[in-house]
Amino acid sequence: MANKKFFRFNLAWLYGGILIVLVIFYLTNNQSYSKEVNSTQFEEIALGGGMKEITIYKDHAEAQLTDSAKRVIFGNEATENTPGIIKTNIPSSDSFAETVRHWKEDYNTNIPVTYDKSSDYGAIFWSVGPFILLIVFWFFIMRNMSNPGGGGGGGGVFNVGKSTARLYEKGNTRITFNDVAGLSEAKQEVEEIVQFLRNPSKYTELGGKIPKGALLVGPPGTGKTLLAKAVAGEADVPFFSLSGSDFVEMFVGVGASRVRDLFRQAKEKAPCIVFIDEIDAVGRARGKNPSMGGNDERENTLNQLLTEMDGFGSNSGVIILAATNRADILDKALLRAGRFDRQIYVELPDLNDRKEIFDVHLRKVKIDTSVDRDLLARQTPGFSGADIANVCNEAALIAARKNKNSVEKQDFMDAVDRIVGGLEKRSKITTDEEKRSIAIHEAGHASLSWHLQYANPLVKVTIVPRGKALGAAWYLPEERQITPREAMLDEMCATLGGRAAEELFIGRISTGAANDLERVTKQAYAMVVYFGMSERLPNLSYYDSTGQEYGFSKPYSETTAKIIDEEVSRIVNEQYERAKRILQEHAEGHAQLTEVLLDNEVIYTEDVEKIFGKRQWKSRTEEILRDNEAMKHSGDNTDTGFTSTTTIEVLEPEEIVAEAKEEKEEKEEEKNKS
Repeated sequence: MANKKFFRFNLAWLYGGILIVLVIFYLTNNQSYSKEVNSTQFEEIALGGGMKEITIYKDHAEAQLTDSAKRVIFGNEATENTPGIIKTNIPSSDSFAETVRHWKEDYNTNIPVTYDKSSDYGAIFWSVGPFILLIVFWFFIMRNMSNPGGGGGGGGVFNVGKSTARLYEKGNTRITFNDVAGLSEAKQEVEEIVQFLRNPSKYTELGGKIPKGALLVGPPGTGKTLLAKAVAGEADVPFFSLSGSDFVEMFVGVGASRVRDLFRQAKEKAPCIVFIDEIDAVGRARGKNPSMGGNDERENTLNQLLTEMDGFGSNSGVIILAATNRADILDKALLRAGRFDRQIYVELPDLNDRKEIFDVHLRKVKIDTSVDRDLLARQTPGFSGADIANVCNEAALIAARKNKNSVEKQDFMDAVDRIVGGLEKRSKITTDEEKRSIAIHEAGHASLSWHLQYANPLVKVTIVPRGKALGAAWYLPEERQITPREAMLDEMCATLGGRAAEELFIGRISTGAANDLERVTKQAYAMVVYFGMSERLPNLSYYDSTGQEYGFSKPYSETTAKIIDEEVSRIVNEQYERAKRILQEHAEGHAQLTEVLLDNEVIYTEDVEKIFGKRQWKSRTEEILRDNEAMKHSGDNTDTGFTSTTTIEVLEPEEIVAEAKEEKEEKEEEKNKS
């Protein structure tokens, strides 16, 4: 049954109702056909038989006219339903009553007479009341406009130019660096700001100046806002917090006014910190939209911000922190020395940082002894701090859903699967033919990743639909910083393993490899256009690091574009043929993997080892973890689990790269001879 929407009272409806009543009263009052006459005219009409009834008040008398008298006095427009009333002033009600009695005796009139002893406050109210109500209504509206708690961006219409920053007084910010896990390099950068706020004389005595602003740059969820709060908590100073969009308003000049008011308040609270989150909302490079006109509100706000940060005025003790994940679009004047002197990069956490972040978020989670923080950090490459917090929360929800007393290791595994791949959909209907096709496809990925040197080691493969995918594979990405050409080719080959397996072992291809083909095409295009890894276009990069992307024109000719298309097609075709060749060499093992997948719907690293044997190449990440464990004297940890398919790259030894190149050259020579 649909929920009924009850009428919600709004004060605006009351004001509207009062206004409507006043308008109706005004209109009806203008059409009431009442007229004031002198006493002689009143007597003539009464003696002429033109009155139906007379009402005597304290200081005046009223008479209701007959139809014929109404037409004479008010004209032919008066009808039977039109009230016709005439009024006259009298010296007193007693004297006028005596006059009416004489009319009856001398002229034989028989007009009904009534006496109204009540006061005439009603008439006074209807004449003066509407004006009083309008005055009261006006004062009420004006008070709400100027009230800081009323509507309007800066506290009402009259305070719309005031700053909307939220102020955390000294001592109210309890977040410290202990609450910020990882980010060791970023914390070192901002530590100098904290030391200056605590002991400024240490720097000023030597003639040094603390940077006026620091810009925190990094992907979403990496802890930029949390780091700014920790700076305020460590320095123990007032902290102004607001967003870049808070400066933008529909009224012209409001943004600049709010900037001035913000810095005025900051100077009064100095030393203090002003934190502007998502500064790209107001700090975008100027002149990008010339067709919008010169009086752009956002540009005016940015100009005022630039002036306040490094103008003629002094902002001693006021430090500006800002955060953005789009530093490439900021105005250059905002990033010059004297304004945001430092750019602090808050990057995605590495293996050790992820472990520290798990330590922080697991403080409030009741975990089981089976939970291994090293394993969790290893299983979440490419996760930000916000993603890790989501993993811990999702694991707690899963454990509560299963009525457990604590969160176990498997709950965290399920949480990572849920976040990376989506929710399992075992109820999705698939035919036996589709299920076998999916198993052959996923087994192809698993087989190739096991036999390629630079491919990511397999952790888990499933044919249970999850999210939008009919099957999914989890790998353990390498913690690389740069990627050699051979690693990119191996990754492309492993990605094409599903389509190659379909063609070899089914005899036809399907739409199941759409996502694989998209990834491979983009990677091949990046190799040719961005990284200069093409044989026909070596050492050329058409990547625009400024983010402009060359507008509507491309930085190469049509002939070069044709070569790029040919090179991309060649690279993809070579890796596809390579994938089919490797699968043909290990067709028996692939068939066994397919049968295991069809029986169990999931395979793990141990299942692949039983079929193909141990993997020839060791994972660099595994070696790092093993070395860390050896240093801690805590033994070897051989657990495996699910991970994201996000790849984070690590530098391989030069000897391995050289051997791979030699091996490739030998194969090419053999191919040419044949």
